[in-house]
Amino acid sequence: MRQNNDISQKLAAAVKAAAVARTLLAITGGGTKRFYTGTLPGERLDVSGHHGITAYEPTELVVTARVGTPLAEIEAALAKNGQMLGFEPPHFGTSATLGGAMACGFSGPRRPYAGSARDFVLGATIINGKGEILRFGGQVMKNVAGFDASRLMVGALGTLGVLLDISLKVLPKPAQEMTLAFEMPPAQAITTMNTWAGTPLPISGACHVGDTLYIRLSGTTLGVRAAHTRLGGEVIEKGDRFWRELREQAQSFFHDDAALWRLSVPPATPPINLTGKWLIDWGGAQRWLKSDAPEAEIRRMVSAVGGYAMPFGGTPHRPTSAVPSGSVLWQLQRNIRRSFDPVGILNFVPDQ
Repeated sequence: MRQNNDISQKLAAAVKAAAVARTLLAITGGGTKRFYTGTLPGERLDVSGHHGITAYEPTELVVTARVGTPLAEIEAALAKNGQMLGFEPPHFGTSATLGGAMACGFSGPRRPYAGSARDFVLGATIINGKGEILRFGGQVMKNVAGFDASRLMVGALGTLGVLLDISLKVLPKPAQEMTLAFEMPPAQAITTMNTWAGTPLPISGACHVGDTLYIRLSGTTLGVRAAHTRLGGEVIEKGDRFWRELREQAQSFFHDDAALWRLSVPPATPPINLTGKWLIDWGGAQRWLKSDAPEAEIRRMVSAVGGYAMPFGGTPHRPTSAVPSGSVLWQLQRNIRRSFDPVGILNFVPDQ
């Protein structure tokens, strides 16, 4: 415990010195999300040494860990007690850490049904851009009155502060899971996913790729069997492997050189008339597009249906990349960043 407290103080001192010197810092952990963030300018601030689970009480469904803790270590500790991270975070590599997962805000196929990474955050300790150690939230379910700053850190890519430790709500693992497959075209799959989502079925994943709709059922043994009887479909052996490969982008869909776009749209949106290969996840709300279509065309078509599009990997990203420059939301995000990091030294991206 003392060793990691010393690491916290050293990190805080490094940030404070950088703020005084106006030196840019690039926060570094396991390095598995660099394809998404790009290579950031500045001196490396390595947080990977700040690791370990500091508190875990299975009966309270809460775990607290330092940001350098490998996701695999946390998941293994939870599994021993029949529990899991409900937002099913992608790893994208064996060295994935809790800090990287939360800074990027990634959630897996279970996200529409269990909640996003942000929904599971109870508290966080950070170092702001002035080198001050700040604590937000706590380690119980209902502990936030007013503005919940801890959840702001999720998806902020380190621009609001250096994460030190995070407290998360966890979930019991379901007693049984089953994956069903149904052959149908995209338009029918979108309608089917949204229709079933409005019923009391124990759905925990809904994805369409190629000409097949995949549905994951999670819950009690009787509940899953009853849902299967109602829906029909072909049972997929090793269904857990399918969802893991989807989560980690290890499926063949992702394995060509075409540009990859992540689209966020209203889940019932019909297929969008853009050339390329499609994979529909999150019951229709998250869509992956492999396409060489012009960027302006992709953004225009997606905006027309009330969604937004982001290139996924290959270039630096920032939290405002989907927000029009100069808009009210853009101004709000900029003001929040300046409040936490007045000098702008943390994970700075040119043209931010």
